[in-house]
Amino acid sequence: MKVFNTLGRRLEPFTTREPGKVAMYVCGPTVQSEPHVGHGRASVAFDVMRRYLMWRGYDVTYVQNVTDVEDKIIAEAHERGMPVEALAKQMEDRFRSAFRALGVLDPDVEPRATEHIGQMQHLISELIDRDHAYAASGDVYYSVRSFPDYGKLSGHRIDELQSGARVEPGEHKRDPLDFALWKAAKPGEPRWGSPWGEGRPGWHIECSAMSMEYLGTNFDIHGGGSDLIFPHHENEIAQSEGATGEPFARYWLHNGMINLGGEKMSKSTGHVIDLITAIERFGGMAIRLFYLRAHYRTPQEYSESLLADAKASIGRLWAFRRRVTGPVSAAPDAQVVSAFTEAMDDDFNTPAAVGVLFDAVREGNRRLDAGEDAGPIAAAFDEIVGALGLVDTSAALDDLEEPVAAVASGFGVQTEGGVAATLERLIARRNEARQDRDWATADGIRSALADLGVILEDTPDGVRWHRD
Repeated sequence: MKVFNTLGRRLEPFTTREPGKVAMYVCGPTVQSEPHVGHGRASVAFDVMRRYLMWRGYDVTYVQNVTDVEDKIIAEAHERGMPVEALAKQMEDRFRSAFRALGVLDPDVEPRATEHIGQMQHLISELIDRDHAYAASGDVYYSVRSFPDYGKLSGHRIDELQSGARVEPGEHKRDPLDFALWKAAKPGEPRWGSPWGEGRPGWHIECSAMSMEYLGTNFDIHGGGSDLIFPHHENEIAQSEGATGEPFARYWLHNGMINLGGEKMSKSTGHVIDLITAIERFGGMAIRLFYLRAHYRTPQEYSESLLADAKASIGRLWAFRRRVTGPVSAAPDAQVVSAFTEAMDDDFNTPAAVGVLFDAVREGNRRLDAGEDAGPIAAAFDEIVGALGLVDTSAALDDLEEPVAAVASGFGVQTEGGVAATLERLIARRNEARQDRDWATADGIRSALADLGVILEDTPDGVRWHRD
């Protein structure tokens, strides 16, 4: 198995700190406003890596932080006239809901910046003691020139950075390149006591403190968007290795950006597509498949036509799986599983892996049409969709209780026993109507359920239903 390591910019064999275990840290959202489609891409990219590593037999510890105090959150909260904590909690819940709709597993550990101020202050003190940082008028800055390897991740050279560096008003840096570890308190901002006066942490220090708190040093994978390579991840390396004198993370993996009209999707420009709105329109699994059709490292252009195609493709996946009735006891088709593994072992090549999946579906349908056994294909299908995190949501019923009950009442059908039982009684009522040649009732039931997104399929084995 090989992964592309941004640190060195090359494909490298994947070996872990501890045999059979993967320690993985991914930079999570800054929760100042609603999630957009770009956030969804990052969450799915690293969720697929996590799922595949688990499928390969690794014991994965997945840590993803929440930045719940930062300049942008403070500014947005003030603009909305609400407490910073309330805005951060509200937006965090929105992110979590959206990510779950995309099939993203919750992190094993989800640390919040505001809950780890002590760890950050300890790390800052270590940096001051090692002459990598200095206090100045209530602020604390990292001295970039004190770390000779600065730039090894991004490829930036200090001499090149110097020409574009500047000191913002109110800053007390010794060098324009230095960055804030601790910011002195300003009126109306969240604040904590510290050895340097009341204030709050800088953005970069939180990920160093929290990743090492839960994973230690030299952990296996550090992930995030390619827009974080510089300065955020570069600064993380400088802070962490400056404080410990040890290597920080082994592999740095970065997902490409979502583009809209050729420009990067970004909150700062307002050039965004709301993720929750997209999920409501196309469905979480269609958006997940859309992401998987591009390699995680490449930029991806947002397109409604591509999302519509992904939605139709999701339908074809589950249409095949529904044709194979009952539990599948056959061993997965070895050729299919081998092709999938080969694709994913090549730096998580999901476009190739998705191609393997749809080739398998075509072969499975061919076998079914020919009256042959498609069990091994279906078993391989189940393995692959599980590893990719694609879930059949067509049987979800939680939101249908009242509308299905209304349809049932309209056709004189009892509604006891839950949605699934009510649907089965509606199907039985439709079958009776068809036997009596009461086409108006039979077609009416099918049409009313279709309006709710419940599709009835007449098959040789009886009527089956699924969500659209």
